[in-house]
Amino acid sequence: MIIKRGILQSFDPTTYTAAVLLFEATSYALAGVPVANHLDSTSAVPNALCAVLFFDEHNPQDAVVLATFANGTSGFPTPPPGRLTFVPGYLQISSVSIASGSINTYTLTGGSSGIPQNAAGILYKAFFSSPCVGANIQLAPHGANMTTYATIGALAVAGNTLGGMGLLQVDSAGKVDIKANAGTCTVTLYTHGYVM
Repeated sequence: MIIKRGILQSFDPTTYTAAVLLFEATSYALAGVPVANHLDSTSAVPNALCAVLFFDEHNPQDAVVLATFANGTSGFPTPPPGRLTFVPGYLQISSVSIASGSINTYTLTGGSSGIPQNAAGILYKAFFSSPCVGANIQLAPHGANMTTYATIGALAVAGNTLGGMGLLQVDSAGKVDIKANAGTCTVTLYTHGYVM
């Protein structure tokens, strides 16, 4: 076994393989090199330096990309992966009425929100009002079991407003579901951060 340094040329998340230009073979890039499971598209960025473990030095396909790291000012993920990243607050949902028992679906990634489309979760602030005592809202990734994620409520006084903040997963398309319970709820939601 031997470890060699290279420059990551590309990463394919569908096959979890990469193209790598080895330092000692600067005119030949290895294609289809498996990538370790702890790396993802936020850290396996083009032009990053990488460490490649060869199980058999004479067989370039019997290898794995173990790590990536910054190559001077390039090849550094922006923002760094796996951390909560704050963005300016963005109004995603403004005073939307959701009937009791109904679920509305919203896409919270992309566009002007500052939340990248491949985000795994969002940092949110949500509040609602309702004419019904005991009203509450539930938030969950689109299509998920509403009871296992976030709940804001129950409203103690009819007509009042109740709010909360939290970190919530989104589905692979950046969508969340919001459900009103025990009364029609008027909902507003801001996002101000995300996790990759």
